[in-house]
Amino acid sequence: MIDQLLRFLPGFEEPNRKFIERWETFYPVYAADVEEFFGLAMHGWWMDTGYQPNEAGSMVYDDDIVQTATLDEIKTMMTYCVRIERFGDGNWGALLADGRIQALLRRLKIIRKELDAA
Repeated sequence: MIDQLLRFLPGFEEPNRKFIERWETFYPVYAADVEEFFGLAMHGWWMDTGYQPNEAGSMVYDDDIVQTATLDEIKTMMTYCVRIERFGDGNWGALLADGRIQALLRRLKIIRKELDAA
């Protein structure tokens, strides 16, 4: 499951990357890989059904928390990231443009290495 999301990191880190291809009547049309990523991230394994939106949102924007997050904390933050689009069109693009998703994926990559070493 981890590797399914990690494969998107190189593409999401491309300089000057556009994550929203265009807007159609107030709605973003995301790049295909962005749609695919969030489609996988909303899969049940990644979802924290007991997450608290305000707490999870604060975590996503706290670099110290992200850099030391556990796998369960990553799941909580990913749940927030997936669901935030419901409250504002274009939020996925903003999270990617701000590097928030990339930071979560970089932490997930470290966790993946730790799991392999164990």
